[in-house]
Amino acid sequence: MDAVSLFSGCGGSDLGLHTNGFSMLMANDILPKAAETYRHNLPDTDFRLGDVSLIKNFPKAQLLVGCYPCQGFSQGGARQTDRSINFLYREFDRALRQIKPKAFIVENVSGMTHSNYSHLLNNQIRRFRSAGYLVNYSVLNAANYGVAQERRRIFIVGIRSDFGIRYEFPAPTHGPNALNPYVSQADAIGHLPAWPVGKFWEENFHWYYMSRDRRREWNLPSKTIVSNARHMPLYPGSPVLEKVQEDEWRFSSNEPARRLSFEEAQLLQGFPQTFSFPETVGLRDRYKVIGNAVPPPLFAAVSGALPPIWD
Repeated sequence: MDAVSLFSGCGGSDLGLHTNGFSMLMANDILPKAAETYRHNLPDTDFRLGDVSLIKNFPKAQLLVGCYPCQGFSQGGARQTDRSINFLYREFDRALRQIKPKAFIVENVSGMTHSNYSHLLNNQIRRFRSAGYLVNYSVLNAANYGVAQERRRIFIVGIRSDFGIRYEFPAPTHGPNALNPYVSQADAIGHLPAWPVGKFWEENFHWYYMSRDRRREWNLPSKTIVSNARHMPLYPGSPVLEKVQEDEWRFSSNEPARRLSFEEAQLLQGFPQTFSFPETVGLRDRYKVIGNAVPPPLFAAVSGALPPIWD
């Protein structure tokens, strides 16, 4: 089974595909530090750094996946419906029509389902259907699939119409209505040192950071891992935050507090501990590429639910 990956970042989606036996023929991203990290961990993939619109020919593959940038939809982004970045799905659609894979998977932030953006979501689905695919979509929480983090993302999955099969999303494997409990922060990062010097962002906690509760207890999944180092959730060993008033919180004690380290963020995203960074990727960029990534176990769950259409 082979696949082409667009807007690949540092490789979270593609690591998930590897879990299910897919080989990556090609990957692409416009961010140099994401490319360096991807190549460092998945060196056998033909990674093409640059604007996807400049790629004129894509290799034939059975599966096409894409996680186009989401800043225009994201709760942490500008949330502007007319930003050009919101229309990168057109490049994915171009690749889809050229490659004609048996199936495709798209991942994006759940904000795409909000009423302000419904026309953009509908445009994507309409395009993918007109390209010859039976399309289904759903918002999934990574915590329900073995990731130690609350992270809600929309997945759009299509199977080529000639197979006559509509994709069904996998049932949750973790949580109160599943066979397994949630994976907690203690499960994922409890074995790491409490004060990993040089691996976490040491800037003071500014007023915006303290405008909300950014801490979760050890026995719970983490809050959403973000790409901005300054806004990274608190390490669960930090003091509890108390609400002072609307949009103002403070620490309950003077005990040391810190943000999650990039290594902890990596594990809370479901990346293996063997995943590593080249020395050319600095601390801020390590946070950025990990925070932008798709949790590999979540992508493995979605791709693993594809029907056996590969022969």
